[in-house]
Amino acid sequence: MANDVSTEPKTQLWVTPPPPFPTGPYVPDKALAGDIAGIAYALHVFLRSHMYESEDYCKQYDPKMERLYIATGFGLIQCVKGLMSFEDEDLKDAIEHVRHGNDVAARHRKRVASLPTRLAGLVVGSLNTSGVGFIKSMSNLERHAELVYAESLFEKALLGIVYSGDWLAFIKEALNMRTTINIYRQLGKYIEAVDAEAQAKGKGPEDTSVDADFRSGVYLGVGISNLILSLMPSRLLTIVELFGYKGDRHAGLAYLQRAGGWSQDSDVPAVGLEKEGVRRTICDMALLIFHLVLSSFTFEGVDIHMAQKILDYHIKRYPNGVFFLFGQGRLHLCRSQPAVALEYYQKALEAQNQYRNIHLISIWEMAVANLALWDITPSLECWRTLAAEASWSKATYTYGVAVCLLELGGEKHAEEVTELMEKIPGLRQRIAGKSIPLEKLVARKARKFKQQGGRLALPALEFAYLFLGIEHAPRSVIAQRMLPRVEAQLAALRMHAGNPAKYATGTGTGTGTGTGGKGEGEAEYWDDLCLANFLRGICLRFVAYPDPDAVIDSVEEAAVKEGRAVAERGAREAFEAVFRDGPRIVYDHYLVYFSHFEYARLLACQGDKEGARTHLELVLSGKPLEVAPGSRKGKFSMENGLHVRTHAALEALDRGKRF
Repeated sequence: MANDVSTEPKTQLWVTPPPPFPTGPYVPDKALAGDIAGIAYALHVFLRSHMYESEDYCKQYDPKMERLYIATGFGLIQCVKGLMSFEDEDLKDAIEHVRHGNDVAARHRKRVASLPTRLAGLVVGSLNTSGVGFIKSMSNLERHAELVYAESLFEKALLGIVYSGDWLAFIKEALNMRTTINIYRQLGKYIEAVDAEAQAKGKGPEDTSVDADFRSGVYLGVGISNLILSLMPSRLLTIVELFGYKGDRHAGLAYLQRAGGWSQDSDVPAVGLEKEGVRRTICDMALLIFHLVLSSFTFEGVDIHMAQKILDYHIKRYPNGVFFLFGQGRLHLCRSQPAVALEYYQKALEAQNQYRNIHLISIWEMAVANLALWDITPSLECWRTLAAEASWSKATYTYGVAVCLLELGGEKHAEEVTELMEKIPGLRQRIAGKSIPLEKLVARKARKFKQQGGRLALPALEFAYLFLGIEHAPRSVIAQRMLPRVEAQLAALRMHAGNPAKYATGTGTGTGTGTGGKGEGEAEYWDDLCLANFLRGICLRFVAYPDPDAVIDSVEEAAVKEGRAVAERGAREAFEAVFRDGPRIVYDHYLVYFSHFEYARLLACQGDKEGARTHLELVLSGKPLEVAPGSRKGKFSMENGLHVRTHAALEALDRGKRF
């Protein structure tokens, strides 16, 4: 096989010989411990970037795929593959394997009592027909089966939501998610109950009869359930809470940390390799996803230092593990170190050659990191690769190619850019019958490009902003490369300040010039002016106040303090210019709402909490902030995403945290 596992150093504690393949007929109760050891080995092989070997081991261990942990573990691998590729064939294959694993788990579960018995159980608690009592009445195998059933049902729901093309299928899978959460809640209560009993008897903080493999699975399920519910938009959460569900983000994070024994007080975990449960690594990866990926639209609970501790531990454990190399890249990008991030993404590319779609995830991140360095040519090559190979969002990748070519300029790119922009509206996809917000935005931009006779203002920098490429850019790059680009656009606009109608036939940016029909030039002028002022405000805000997780040296820190007053004033003026000229916007209405959000962030940095709150509440008010009532049809671009970030910002503001 390629990338033979045996070539890895045997001195490492976590590289152990594979458990022997089982012999004889399958007896579930007797096979449980061995099967868990088998799937634990397969997981470690997978995390060492030997994906094919992991799959082959599962197939050889359980050719019939009848064993509880092997069947469901193999389904999880296929789920990861399907979600990475987004290809219909991979998603169908994943759904089939996960559904099979779910059926296997269902066969191992404790049989549900008959209806008369369940009704009697409402009166006679000793009948143990539901809740903690019912779980206590299960055998160890049945409890594991209950846990695995919930996991596979969650995977099935997740795949179904991604794959479904209509709302009926979406609702069906959402109901499966509800069942999963109910099971996790009951298992969590069971763990709490038996641990409390152990403490009451003076036997320690935990019931030692509950094995670490089961315990880590409950921590994973309860932790993720709480996180998912805590991330829901407030309007949806209000409905969910009517059914008795409420997500506690900090409780969710605490459960996930408990599996590995992570704490704020120590840089090393309390749970060692010998005592960890089979799902401990997955709990750690869930924490990394929250702190490093979901932190792009939420703030409360995000802890970059915790992510660093987890990565430091696992990069030693899996030095060639593609997921942790990718995590290191993401960590450095969050710390405004895109050049260092690129080094780790490159290592992630070189770590394995089996799952091409893992390469594409790194290439996506490299495209953004290069934009954060304002290095357009390598970013262009990344977007080209994604447009050619990735299937997650062809419209977005194609637009990425187009805007990079526009930024590079020159007539030689004009024909290609025009062809790419023509394609974008037809490349859009739908998930659960709904359009993807980012794809709607780039399709609008592509139409605007055509309406304006082949031009867009600052399209690459606007694109970078959407992926936090400005936020995660080094301060020197913002000041020396991005900001001059914005100032040049503003200078071109000022040349037409006295007669905006002439703007479309005047100096443009990008390829070609507009044809300037009646009123067209003026419409373009005000849109471009607001965009340029918006981006100027963004750049100056991060010049004055770099991202709180950014790593800057003492020289740069001195420069920040010295230039802060000027940058603050410039940022305020830029955002206020957007508010003033917003009513004249024709196409890019989203700029006014995003300006209020970013202005609130600036005010919060300055210590003006009430001013920040005023602007955040304006974003959520539903009031038309840029036009007279009724003048704009439908939602503005990226509205739902902005509302999620605004709710998170208000929560962070209440807790006195930067956002």
